[in-house]
Amino acid sequence: MLHAVIMAGGSGTRFWPQSRHSLPKQLLKLAGKRTMIQQAVDRTSPWVADDCTWIVTNAAQAAETKAQLPEVPAGNVLIEPCGRNTAPCIGLAAIQLLARDPDATMLVMPADHVIQPNDVFRQAVERAVSLIEQQPDTLVLFGVRPTNAATGFGYIERGEALDESAFRVESFREKPDSDTAEQYVEAGRFYWNCGIFVWRAEQILSALEQFEPEMHARLSKLRDAVGTTNWEAALAEEFPAMNSISIDYAVLERAADVFVIEAPFDWDDVGSWPALERLLDVDGDGNTIDAPFVGVDTRGCIVRSTDDNHLIATAGMEDCIVVHTPDATLVARKSDPDAVRKLVKLCEEKGYGRFL
Repeated sequence: MLHAVIMAGGSGTRFWPQSRHSLPKQLLKLAGKRTMIQQAVDRTSPWVADDCTWIVTNAAQAAETKAQLPEVPAGNVLIEPCGRNTAPCIGLAAIQLLARDPDATMLVMPADHVIQPNDVFRQAVERAVSLIEQQPDTLVLFGVRPTNAATGFGYIERGEALDESAFRVESFREKPDSDTAEQYVEAGRFYWNCGIFVWRAEQILSALEQFEPEMHARLSKLRDAVGTTNWEAALAEEFPAMNSISIDYAVLERAADVFVIEAPFDWDDVGSWPALERLLDVDGDGNTIDAPFVGVDTRGCIVRSTDDNHLIATAGMEDCIVVHTPDATLVARKSDPDAVRKLVKLCEEKGYGRFL
């Protein structure tokens, strides 16, 4: 049976001041009337049962996650005691799935991406499941054909073709510099790695056993504790001791039977505030407005407020971000993608942690 596993951690920094440690971007309404994690569940709910939908999050975000997703059984919200990257996260989900369904197939996806349209996404997942049914040891991931020479994504190089949309993975490439990214785009055989995977739960555990034996040993101890009164104690002991490593490094870059399906759906990782320009309407002056707003000589700006009763007024501003919340306001240049992260770090250093 197919299970949807939604990875929903995050530190809540890239969309500060609206996002916070306890309210990262997947719990916000950034593109639409539903939060991003609600949209992630909505994406699969017509064809994945509620009791086959799993969320992996952390203690700081668990209560809000459960409140936003009443349809997901509380026992399907898995709480990591600490962050350990995607390999332990996926391993934790796999042992829980297998306790309930020994033949479980996992669709693994982040909670904070925009994917459209839903029916095309479903067709792509069904193609991946079909491939796994034919070759049970296969690990499948989706690759997005690049639309620009982005340096913020890892790239997947495709190799031998199975058909017009599925290929054996030739290699994985780290986030490139701009010149290398241009070469990848021109070559036409590289995809962005969007972090969406499909595989049998038992197979990913087998791969972890092969490539990360110490992690697998700890997951095996946890697997023995699933459904027992010892679960919480075992989780607190074993999970923090696992190697903090991505599933890409831990397994995918080492395994042989890894295939990439070219994503037929539209995808956006919504990585920072400028992503709103791609997701929301832009006015005649190039502004993206989500707030009561008046502007004079204001062009190319992103203006957002969490309070419909708070007016934002600007004059003589260009290519800026203005975000208002009840206790903090951000004003930044769009041209510095790391500005928000720098400000969050400075808030911590200056003793303003209560605003994070």
